[in-house]
Amino acid sequence: MTEPTPSSTPAPTVLPPPVASIKRKPRFELIWLIPIVAGLIAGYLGIRTLTTLGPEITLTFRSADGLKAGQTKVRHKAVDLGTVQAIKLSDDLTHVIVTVQMQREATAQMTTNARFWVVRPRLNAGSISGLDTLLSGAYIEIDPGAPDDTTSEAKRDFVGLDEPPAVRSDEPGLSYVLRAGSIAGISSGSPVLYRDITVGEVLRWELNPDGQGFVVYIFVRKPFDRFVREGTHFWNASGVSVEVGANGVRLRLDSLQALVSGAVAFDTAREARDSPLSPQGSEFRLYRDQSIADAAGYKKRIPFITSFDSSVRGLAVGAPVEFYGIELGSVTGIKLLLDPAGTDSRVDVRFELQPERILSAMQIDGQDPLMTTRNLVKRGLRIQLHTANYLTGQMVLGMDFVPDARPQDAQQLPDGTLFVPSQAGGLDGITSSVAALANKLNHIPFEQISADLQQTLHGVSTLANGPELRDSLVGVQITLATIRALVTKFDAGSAPLLKRLPEMAQSLQATLDRTSKLVSSADTGYGADSQVRRDLERLMAQLTDTARSVRLLADYLNQHPDALIQGRSGKATER
Repeated sequence: MTEPTPSSTPAPTVLPPPVASIKRKPRFELIWLIPIVAGLIAGYLGIRTLTTLGPEITLTFRSADGLKAGQTKVRHKAVDLGTVQAIKLSDDLTHVIVTVQMQREATAQMTTNARFWVVRPRLNAGSISGLDTLLSGAYIEIDPGAPDDTTSEAKRDFVGLDEPPAVRSDEPGLSYVLRAGSIAGISSGSPVLYRDITVGEVLRWELNPDGQGFVVYIFVRKPFDRFVREGTHFWNASGVSVEVGANGVRLRLDSLQALVSGAVAFDTAREARDSPLSPQGSEFRLYRDQSIADAAGYKKRIPFITSFDSSVRGLAVGAPVEFYGIELGSVTGIKLLLDPAGTDSRVDVRFELQPERILSAMQIDGQDPLMTTRNLVKRGLRIQLHTANYLTGQMVLGMDFVPDARPQDAQQLPDGTLFVPSQAGGLDGITSSVAALANKLNHIPFEQISADLQQTLHGVSTLANGPELRDSLVGVQITLATIRALVTKFDAGSAPLLKRLPEMAQSLQATLDRTSKLVSSADTGYGADSQVRRDLERLMAQLTDTARSVRLLADYLNQHPDALIQGRSGKATER
């Protein structure tokens, strides 16, 4: 075997044929995770939506102002409880029907106690609300009602409120009813004040069926409702009160809020602060102002009546009745009793006194009003008209003791009213006195006096121009000349007497000293501290009483001349 030479080419290497292998692709691609996850999320959201959906309700409003389907929310305390789904007009075009999809958590609140209203910017009763909706838009607020109310029932159709309720169901406090003749300045939402603090508000007011008054519903929050008791008094504190009366010009302004929106105020008198608390729905009287409300706290009232036979201009119902400048009551009625014959026309003035203003309850219970009034009238108590304000001419009734008043007696009318006599006083009394003086002057015969005076002057003139007067003057001149000569002679003869004047003066001084001693002795025996002087004063007092009794007897006989025959009856019949 021969070896190959180096120059020979090697034989190619033969490789084995390739073997094919099959690789299988995975059946699940990662790209499929996206739709799977999206499906799961959608399913979860769907299941969650189905599980969170509550009932579908319908709300009726007058207008859909500010409401948008799919956007407007239903909220309670800023928590979303539902969404408006659709808004449509009613068939009669008088209102709108809003369909709301509520959440499941609000199902329990959809009862007959639930209330709905639209929250939008409002200016009401001096307050501004809903300003947050300027940016976020209007929404529907729900008040679910009292949670412990077992009388409520499930409900799906509601009528929305035009205005937000003044008091929410979860706010603690009590409601009361006020009855008033006028509600000037008061409206829904007006504050309720207690000593200038806002403690509640006016819910609403209604006119009585007879149209003669109003019913006002108010709410007082806790803990201020404990100040409302059986003796509490409410009054209208609205606006500005200007009174021009006996105390001058009085301006009253409770607060700026009361000026804008009106207000109701209340307080309890000191003696009534221990009275029982007033329960829910208690009724009270709403007085016109605080002064009338304060006067209403006095329970004891005694009716009186008096009569005037002159003008009562300036006296009005409600005018105060004063005793020593202290207000004891007020005028309740003024009535003119006209006599067609014109002989007995008068004005009857009725008034009430409240003795609790000056006396305690124990003192009042121990007094008989009739006997007390009679004793005061016998001492000279009379009713007079006094000018309280010269600017307005307002008059008040004054109870005054009149010196030397004509004897009269108090009487009790069948209805229990006590009659007290009156007497002209103040400016009216001055006018009456001037009129009486003018009447007396009218009876003076000035013409006769003038004629007599003229006749007297004529006689004087005749006498002055007659010869008798001239002769008298000549006689007077002669007499004066004689007196002059006599004086000349007296001067000449009195020179020696003047020399003796010092001696006479000393003698006179000694005489005066002895006289002084004599007067001192007489003063001791008969002076101011002597028994003679005291007896003399007692005698003069008795003489004065005797003179007064004679004068009273003469006056009585002058008014009742028949008393000389029939005697004195002892009963005063004059009023």
